[in-house]
Amino acid sequence: MIMKKYLMALGIMCLAGVANAEVVAPDVMIKSVAQDVMTIVKQDSGSKAENQKKILALVDAEVLPNFNFTHMTQLAMGRYWHQATPVQQKALVAEFRNMLVRTYTNAFTLYHDQQIEIKPLKLAATDTDIMVYSRIIKSGGQPTSVNYRMERMPDGWKVYDVVIEAVSLVTNYRSQFASTIQQSGVDGLIKELSGMNADKVQKAEAK
Repeated sequence: MIMKKYLMALGIMCLAGVANAEVVAPDVMIKSVAQDVMTIVKQDSGSKAENQKKILALVDAEVLPNFNFTHMTQLAMGRYWHQATPVQQKALVAEFRNMLVRTYTNAFTLYHDQQIEIKPLKLAATDTDIMVYSRIIKSGGQPTSVNYRMERMPDGWKVYDVVIEAVSLVTNYRSQFASTIQQSGVDGLIKELSGMNADKVQKAEAK
């Protein structure tokens, strides 16, 4: 049940991006892209694989520029981040990014009837680190709270964590990453993430 909520919420993380040269308020950013994403999800045209490709293309164009994957990976790695070499750090960011992107795409193809409620944000001019509050409302089920930690960067607001039902996404991964590193080192974690990503690509191509 927890993993199901994570899949839902990870999919909705995609709504946090919009490629725009202007500095867009975080809550406006989420709301502006939501309609585009949900339109594709609800079309139900083509095969599941074709729909996944459409969503993945949208993620690449609209979402990725608005996530700070380096910061997310640093938080997920915890104290082990500084034990990794620059080459390992680069590989970890790339694999972690690919893993999350594939998870988003899969999640979007699973849920069609959810509604997103975004709480308006009171943003001060001096704010540099904020939380955007939202809920996923699914017919016949309890709402799931999905809150976005965002930081103001020179090129706009970036998502660096998602808190789902009071559980931090990066903290959740931190325990998993630590366990793998303790058993097989940083290279072992890179190999594990790479294998997971390759497996997801293979399964997507087989559909």
